[in-house]
Amino acid sequence: MPHFRFFKPYGTLSQFINNGVQKKRHTLIGDFGDFPSGTMAVGRLDRDSEGLLLLTTDGKWSAKMTSKDIEKEYWVQVDGIPTREQVDQLRSGVEITVKKEPYKTLPCRVQTMMPPDHLPKRGKPIRDARHGPTTWLSITLREGKFRQVRKMTAKVGTPTLRLVRYRVGTFTLTGLTAGEHALIHE
Repeated sequence: MPHFRFFKPYGTLSQFINNGVQKKRHTLIGDFGDFPSGTMAVGRLDRDSEGLLLLTTDGKWSAKMTSKDIEKEYWVQVDGIPTREQVDQLRSGVEITVKKEPYKTLPCRVQTMMPPDHLPKRGKPIRDARHGPTTWLSITLREGKFRQVRKMTAKVGTPTLRLVRYRVGTFTLTGLTAGEHALIHE
């Protein structure tokens, strides 16, 4: 069964077909190549997020890759400079809302990082110096609730400005440019 790494660009929906009546056309995964029939996204990234999206025709492999057994690493540009207390809160888990219910996130790894220099530039700048500093964090989780990373950083007072999934398990964005995909050889 074929599996692919795909660098989902900002503004792209994590689906192959538009299954709703839309007033405007959205960019979909299928716009970036000819994938085998039955190919599906493994998990999701919201329209405003970018980065690694795994694609497969194998439902069992998809379930394995989205399980809590597999780490997911995100590179997150946040507003301001997080304090040690804010980083510790993220690490130990914070209470967010999932499906209108309170949910405490599992402990995770969080560390500050240098701004990645090989990510594509955005069409519209995220921030300019007049609005204050930003910080890049690496956040590694074993779960993936709806908009979880964005909710976590907002909860501790450092809202997410840019979110890039860098890694799922051993698979990374390395070697891909936005909109590009590559066959996974296991």
